[in-house]
Amino acid sequence: QVQLVESGGGLVQAGGSLRLSCAASGRGFDINAMGYYRQAPGKQRELVAIITSGGGTNYADSVKGRFTISRDSRWNTVYLEMNRLKPEDTAVYYCNIDATAGRYWGQGTQVTVSS
Repeated sequence: QVQLVESGGGLVQAGGSLRLSCAASGRGFDINAMGYYRQAPGKQRELVAIITSGGGTNYADSVKGRFTISRDSRWNTVYLEMNRLKPEDTAVYYCNIDATAGRYWGQGTQVTVSS
């Protein structure tokens, strides 16, 4: 079984920065990829950024150049550094892990960007 614990998020003014983190714990699994998705009210959940076990990254076009995803493999933790935030970044952000034991989601954390 895999558990994900998310932290970070909150309220910030447009142009500001926030950092999200997500720690995976459990036994008997290897991580293929970790990432973040987000869901705004009335919209579908969408990929924000993902990082693979080999260090490859992929970003949504809307966040390229502003967000950076990184990982600490030793602690199975992924970080999402969000800079130059915009009101349209407001959403619930969900950590996701693609592991040999299956695919898991975090509980979600609210990010609100005021104009």
